[in-house]
Amino acid sequence: MIVQPGSTGAAVSQIEQRLIELGLYTGSVDGVYGGGVRSAVLSFQRSNGLSADGIVGPATWDALFANQSQSPISLLSAPLAGRCLALTGTFETSTPPPLCFSALAGDFDRMGISFGALQWNLGQGSLQPLLEDMLALHPSVIGSIFQDDLPTLTNTLALAIPDQLAWARSIQSESFHLNEPWNGMFRALGRTPEFQAIETAHVAKTSAVAGELCARYQLTTERAHALMFDIVTQNGSIPDAVEAQILSDYAAIPDGDPAAVEVARLRVIANRRAEAARPQYVEEVRTRKLCIANGGGTVHGLHYQLEEQFGIGLIPAA
Repeated sequence: MIVQPGSTGAAVSQIEQRLIELGLYTGSVDGVYGGGVRSAVLSFQRSNGLSADGIVGPATWDALFANQSQSPISLLSAPLAGRCLALTGTFETSTPPPLCFSALAGDFDRMGISFGALQWNLGQGSLQPLLEDMLALHPSVIGSIFQDDLPTLTNTLALAIPDQLAWARSIQSESFHLNEPWNGMFRALGRTPEFQAIETAHVAKTSAVAGELCARYQLTTERAHALMFDIVTQNGSIPDAVEAQILSDYAAIPDGDPAAVEVARLRVIANRRAEAARPQYVEEVRTRKLCIANGGGTVHGLHYQLEEQFGIGLIPAA
């Protein structure tokens, strides 16, 4: 693998996050290899006796990620549900893949701990099933990460939710950052392919509903599935009144190239669903939904190219 100035995507995001951890980079994790990333890479190379060329080749990559778990889902070959999860998870966490799968937040929202691409949490009881699946399906993997602290985690999961929340609050600072070693252990867990696969399995129902909505609105592509997946996740559904507006707008779309018609329909849905949101969120929802409809754009300062970064194209959904 060679990552260099001008590169974009998940590998760049991994490099940016690692450079932040090392105190060498203060920019955003946006998946774009710009000048700030190059300067940080040069500093790392010089301090580690590597050829200082600002390019992350095999030697620099190995040095950056020594003793790190680097086995994220390969998005381009992942099931469509996994790719849609990564996209929506990036929107939800403002953290590009694969790091969105290990996004971690403390008790700022009174939910104790929120973790993963969709910020499953203890307070609502949505995180516990993922952790329990990991314990049941991959005990050696989670054991190798949590080590002597694994009994504390397993015993906590057996408690009532109020007691789980009390424990979660006891292991974080007043600014809601998890203390070590818990912060590092949870993030390491989210980097494993096993836990990422569990996250994907837990959105199977959402993906199925997205497929049903695609059929309902005469849509056939992966991009359409991603839009509907995001609508189900963020907005819950498409209300009947909005559906009537969408179908009315459909009638004004001229016949033509099937791909052009599909994109026009996606834009209709993006705009109509956004307009049904609460007034203060309309433009935020519109930007996010149109990014999917158009196959790319900028949301919350992050740049998206769906096909290149997530393998989500304007091709028939399997």
